[in-house]
Amino acid sequence: MSVLVGLIVTLGMLVIVPLGLGLFGDHALDRIRRLWPVFAVPGALSLWLPRGDAATAAALCYALGALLLAAHAPRRLARTRSVRPGETALLTALVTPSVAALALVAERSGHELFGFGLGILALTVPHFHFAGFAAALVAGLVCNSDDSPAGRFAALSVPLGTLLVLVGYFVGDRAELAGAIVLTAGMWTVALLTWRSVHLPGRDRATRVLLASSSAVLVATMVLALSWALGEATGLPHPSLTWMAATHGLGNALGFALCALLAWHRLQKLTTSPEGRTT
Repeated sequence: MSVLVGLIVTLGMLVIVPLGLGLFGDHALDRIRRLWPVFAVPGALSLWLPRGDAATAAALCYALGALLLAAHAPRRLARTRSVRPGETALLTALVTPSVAALALVAERSGHELFGFGLGILALTVPHFHFAGFAAALVAGLVCNSDDSPAGRFAALSVPLGTLLVLVGYFVGDRAELAGAIVLTAGMWTVALLTWRSVHLPGRDRATRVLLASSSAVLVATMVLALSWALGEATGLPHPSLTWMAATHGLGNALGFALCALLAWHRLQKLTTSPEGRTT
């Protein structure tokens, strides 16, 4: 499981975050995006080093980049003065990698954090790259393109669900289950709105395939997340963490996050191109 989780997190650091930063439409993020490999490469390297000083130092490099990204959130809020649902989701996406980075530094140094074991810390890192950064970003983009009650619900429930899951780490399994329910409701709404948008004008075949894949995979992976949280809270049979990493984790990384972000990049290019504007 550790190898698979390492590969998933490496994808999140080196591909998902920089790919996502290009979708904010915020030129103030351009410098961080250009510098991101300086932080992400050591962060990815830390995953493959034995726990100790070298791995901790590499993880701290990544934490510095994540903190710079999080520090952009209050500056963006001060500039936009907007807490609309879509913007709230985008602000959440800017902050969540820092939570992942904190867990990474603690896990790579071999120290438990707030009473959480190293295994839970290791799983927190991918969770806040994908259920945190990628999910909140896509929910915000969906809301900004579809400012309907469903879009606003998705944009608010995804950050709220992510926060409740984090709180559940401290409070208990039932609180984590409540967070999983809210997060699942939000992500299923994202999937529904994405599916409805597949055949809108201006989408080429590749974009439609990416959008359809991300929405279909998201429905399945969130069923797994909900079943795991329900099992933890009630004692009912549920998938093991290894199985969750191989299904929920890998599906969210490749099937949802990567496909969704690639689709949104294509949509932005179609919108800004002369042909897209004419359409």
